Amino acid sequence: MKIAVTYEDGNVFQHFGHTENFKIYNVEDGEVKSAEVVNTNGTGHEALAGLLADQKVDVLICGGCGSGAADALGQAGIQVFSGAEGDTDVAVMTYLRGELQSAGVNCDHHDHEHEAEGGCGSNCGGGCAGCAGGCGGGPMMEGANVGKSIKVHYKGTLDDGSQFDSSYDRGEPLEFICGIGMMIPGFDKACANLEVGERVTVTIPPQEAYGVRNPDAVFEIEIAQLPGSEDLKIADQVVLTNALGQPVQALVLDKTEDKITFDTNHPLVGKNLTFEIEMVEIAEI
Repeated sequence: MKIAVTYEDGNVFQHFGHTENFKIYNVEDGEVKSAEVVNTNGTGHEALAGLLADQKVDVLICGGCGSGAADALGQAGIQVFSGAEGDTDVAVMTYLRGELQSAGVNCDHHDHEHEAEGGCGSNCGGGCAGCAGGCGGGPMMEGANVGKSIKVHYKGTLDDGSQFDSSYDRGEPLEFICGIGMMIPGFDKACANLEVGERVTVTIPPQEAYGVRNPDAVFEIEIAQLPGSEDLKIADQVVLTNALGQPVQALVLDKTEDKITFDTNHPLVGKNLTFEIEMVEIAEI
């Protein structure tokens, strides 16, 4: 498969329609085999979908993406993950781990009329990083930090007190654009009005975290159709690949002589999540 990322100086360029380059990654078996930077040669907005289709791209990772471009990309069979920011290599690895969330159509008024205005000026809140600063449909929530790039340290625990994640353990804060859907809703809301140095502890219900269990995410497959599955055991965690070549985490629920049952619900689905959050940095886009 091929993954394209809007590209500028090593980072995800924040306006799909005005990107001058794409970094295109060739992926096999969930691993990046090669990458190259491709110039758009002045192509803009919806026409970029044709350029990516010619490159046989399967997935696009970008910052802001308007409805016209999203429609054109969809018609070309290209899956869009908007709202990304930061290092392009990191964004691709996050996608390949199945952890990248899309902000959807997050730049509704970026069409050809907007292009004639000369780019992202006052109508875009001074920047187009996900266009959360006032772009078309606007941000997903209100708050002083919405539309800004923020860095936070956090520790996540379950109701029984067990820890499931911690940025402190990794030694670096989490960076994201607040309020545009890059994070689970409850985490976004908890960060929306924090000031630098402020700490807060919040418990997020499933409806604002990873949702409730989806029975359609549980499926059965013939062992003969999945080479290697004959060695799996119940409760094993595995990574499957969907039709686009994207990795999907799965739990082995059951196994018979001929069939195996997988659950691809998120491991934290249906759980209350408690986060201790510390605001480290707030930056205007």
